[in-house]
Amino acid sequence: MVKERARILVVGGGYVGMYTALRLQRKLKRELDGGGVEITIVTPDPYMTYQPFLPEAAAGSISPRHVVVPLRRVLDRCRIIVGEVTAIDHAKRTASVTTLATEEERTGGEQLSYDELVLAPGSIARTLPIPGLADHGIGFKTVEEAIGLRNHVIEQMDIASSTRDPAIRDAALTFVFVGGGYAGVEALGELEDMARYTARYYYNVRPEDMKWILVEASDRILPEVGEEMGRYTVSELRRRNIDVRLNTRLESCVDRVAVLSDGNRFPTRTVVWTAGVKPSPLLAATDLPLNERGRLKCTPQLTVEGTTHAWAAGDAAAVPDVTAEEPGKETAPNAQHAVRQARVLGDNIAHALRGEPLETYSHKYVGSVASLGLHKGVAYVYGRKLKGYPAWFMHRVYHLSRVPTFNRKARVLAEWILSGLFKREIVSLGSLEHPRAEFELAAGGKHPHNPTNDPKGSS
Repeated sequence: MVKERARILVVGGGYVGMYTALRLQRKLKRELDGGGVEITIVTPDPYMTYQPFLPEAAAGSISPRHVVVPLRRVLDRCRIIVGEVTAIDHAKRTASVTTLATEEERTGGEQLSYDELVLAPGSIARTLPIPGLADHGIGFKTVEEAIGLRNHVIEQMDIASSTRDPAIRDAALTFVFVGGGYAGVEALGELEDMARYTARYYYNVRPEDMKWILVEASDRILPEVGEEMGRYTVSELRRRNIDVRLNTRLESCVDRVAVLSDGNRFPTRTVVWTAGVKPSPLLAATDLPLNERGRLKCTPQLTVEGTTHAWAAGDAAAVPDVTAEEPGKETAPNAQHAVRQARVLGDNIAHALRGEPLETYSHKYVGSVASLGLHKGVAYVYGRKLKGYPAWFMHRVYHLSRVPTFNRKARVLAEWILSGLFKREIVSLGSLEHPRAEFELAAGGKHPHNPTNDPKGSS
């Protein structure tokens, strides 16, 4: 049993936040039942998004509802607060929290006290001061962005099909993806696959009419799968008439024209930004130590360095990699480490409350898998290299085993089976993004997104 009553505050409901709270529910079941421990989770969304499935959700292979896990159902012993932590004063053990209710009440937020702090706010898109990016760029980090991008791509095909202006048609059928990591390559591969299939239902849009461009600032893509598999991925994408441009940067996208560092200009209505992530801005609003990259300095036991009663893992934490040969190396901020760190983190909090010795996080990176569309993929696992259908199959099996809860596993598997028996869905539901637009027009109001130019509210 724990020595004294403990209030545990978990900031963030992503991989680390959800899995840490789930581990604590199991390890501290008696204490939770007896009131000796209280777990509170503050998260902007009441669900955890399984991000490796976002490309398939965008392509329509999986329903977006099945990419997310409702926190209140999984963490039934925890208190879930949908809101944001804006600042943390760890010296006083308090966190400033704003919720939908505090915004309505206009009280300026509330102070939440805690005894143990778990910081897992995740990361946000790492953007650059590129002219026009904030106005025309589309992200690909949340399920809402995945749905919006799918709607947007199909809507551009509708525009191209119905216009007589060759300039508008060319811009609508040009899709630029910036960033050659997992998010960019998988999103591009899945959406190109989906658009090529969808084109068969348009009498005047052919797959070869579309331009798909991948822009990467370095000399390789997918570095996690190794140099050889990275070269194969470039060859595979180019075989599908995807224009892969290495050692190239996006200079501007003002007026819907993508200007690249190699001098090329592409009129386009679609610029998808997947060029990396950076730690949550919340970390700068704490009194906890950060490294030069803005991540929390942590120990191998997942405590925040130089402090007590503060823990961190995942994208926000700089955790030493004890398995690495070179000194000072940190674990990569990816899902493979986040899920495993969360388990050790939950165990160590339970150990600390009971006065037991802490465990050291140790995990040797086993490899990576990536999907490039239906029946296409690359993998580098335990030194073995796979490509094509075997890699794609391994990608699906691996992520099906990792998606949380049996409920989601069963639903995703059922959708994959049904998608193999029936045709793809090619419907765009762009009006989901601004559902009141039609009513506002009918009521005589003026829609803020100017539905005259943008009838469905697409990006």
